[in-house]
Amino acid sequence: MPHILLLTNAPGPSVGVLPALELLNHKVHVLPAEPTALLETDPSDVVMIDARKDLVGARSLTQLLKATGLTAPLMLILTEGGMAAVSANWLADDVLLDSAGPAEVEARLRLAIARANQHDEEANSEIHASGVVIDEASYTARVGGTPLNLTYKEFELLKYLAQHPGRVFTRDQLLHEVWGYDYYGGTRTVDVHVRRLRAKLGSDHEQLIGTVRNVGYRFTLARSPEPNAADLEQSA
Repeated sequence: MPHILLLTNAPGPSVGVLPALELLNHKVHVLPAEPTALLETDPSDVVMIDARKDLVGARSLTQLLKATGLTAPLMLILTEGGMAAVSANWLADDVLLDSAGPAEVEARLRLAIARANQHDEEANSEIHASGVVIDEASYTARVGGTPLNLTYKEFELLKYLAQHPGRVFTRDQLLHEVWGYDYYGGTRTVDVHVRRLRAKLGSDHEQLIGTVRNVGYRFTLARSPEPNAADLEQSA
């Protein structure tokens, strides 16, 4: 059962804001339409803002709530006339007419929550390590916000190392984990791909992939300006 936070400054019973809500089996918590409202209640599955009479205030509140990092879907309740005023810069996730029936309200709530969950899953597909962001869903990687033009195996190697920061892998281990046990090429393949990866990471980040002498490679937890020559060398 979704938990809905309804923000409204309308006097009288909240049932007048969106009557269809009263016909649905949802938990609705009503608070004044103020930026501090989120601090006064438990996390909600959906936040609704009553924008029927104060469009300017509703827009400001919507933008402010989004700027503070609100992750729950944010829906505006509007009159027919107010629909024309809403634009993308309001940052609302969806809009509802105050005259919407229970079936429409239920469907929009269900879709809004599903979209939010999908977004969370996509966000969780990203790996963040030492300034490198790896998106498994889109097979892309960025360093310092700059996209890296990686081949498939370069991406897989970087991803595997970044998933285990600080852990040292031998060339044989990397060959088996990234290229697969049915790959019969030599371990020199790993050295070549590491060298290419470092070149694409650039001089400011190449040391993220460290060589542990006589052992193998590791992804460093943080860049060190003066690596220890006893156990690290930055060239394959």
